[in-house]
Amino acid sequence: QVQLVESGGGLVQAGGSLRLSCVVSGIVFRAYPMGWFRQTPGRPRELVATITSGGTTNYVDSVKGRFAISRDNAKNTLSLQMNSLKPEDTAVYYCNVDPMAGVRYSWGQGTQVTVSS
Repeated sequence: QVQLVESGGGLVQAGGSLRLSCVVSGIVFRAYPMGWFRQTPGRPRELVATITSGGTTNYVDSVKGRFAISRDNAKNTLSLQMNSLKPEDTAVYYCNVDPMAGVRYSWGQGTQVTVSS
């Protein structure tokens, strides 16, 4: 059974930083491209950052230069370092396999990020 467990969210002032983590079990983590997604009420889930199995990263324009995705294959962990946070970054953040891989597993509980102005 695949499990995705996100953590690290919280309340932060604009300009602050947070580091999110996602521990993945039930798959051969190192073989999969992974992504961080976010969702706000009434809007579709948005893919914000991806990382290939080889470590190549990609970001949506709104977070480029502020967010950094990384992975530790030895610990089956995906991370997202978020700097210079803005109120519009407020969302529930989730990890999952990059949609380009053609598979997706059940969503975890996510972690809430709230950025106050």
